[in-house]
Amino acid sequence: MSDREKLEARLIWERPEPASRPAPEPLSREQIVRAAIALADADGLAAVSLRKVGASLDAGPMRLYGYLSSKEELLELMVDAVYGEMASEGPLTGDWRQALRAMAHRTRRAANRHPWFIDLLGGRPHLGPHALAHVEASFAALNGTPGFEHIDRIMLAVGTVDAYVLGALRNETSKLESGMNQGQWEDASGAYIQRMIATGRFPMLGRVVRDATHPSPDAVFEQGLDCVLDGIAARLGR
Repeated sequence: MSDREKLEARLIWERPEPASRPAPEPLSREQIVRAAIALADADGLAAVSLRKVGASLDAGPMRLYGYLSSKEELLELMVDAVYGEMASEGPLTGDWRQALRAMAHRTRRAANRHPWFIDLLGGRPHLGPHALAHVEASFAALNGTPGFEHIDRIMLAVGTVDAYVLGALRNETSKLESGMNQGQWEDASGAYIQRMIATGRFPMLGRVVRDATHPSPDAVFEQGLDCVLDGIAARLGR
């Protein structure tokens, strides 16, 4: 067997589950993944381990190894399950702007339901069936649209929106990682910021504090997305 064949044999997406056993309790990859997602939703990714997932299912970690070989595979299965939730919202419809906007908001809703999800995006592509279906639907929504005749333009537009969404959501979640909500964080840091502005070294930050409207996170996300889509439209018009 070649190195490539050995690698493909290790991919969980094409590796069958063990035969179902009635005792001590029936188990499946879906049950394992749902248990892991419940732990991550409650306490973050740090709470996810094969031992803890097994304990929540009254199964030892060695039994779980019959269904997956590592925590990394479990995380991949969790990501794909969230992509499945996104796909359940139905096809992307409308013109290219509507389709890309819907794609962005689906990802944001998924990240709001599962805050850990954004930490697992980026880097190497996800190869699960639901993740691949999401990419396929995103590309297909632009296929045949004037200006997107070449696949490179489709990939650039989808990739640009994905990059914006990833950055915007990480910015949203980073403000809450201290354990404080936005208001608490502002109260805790406000006096320090005011002292720094009073030094006169940061006049633009002073304008931000005094004059900026500071819209809600929903509005900020929508406005940033509009900028990205306007940029894509301008590029198409050139």
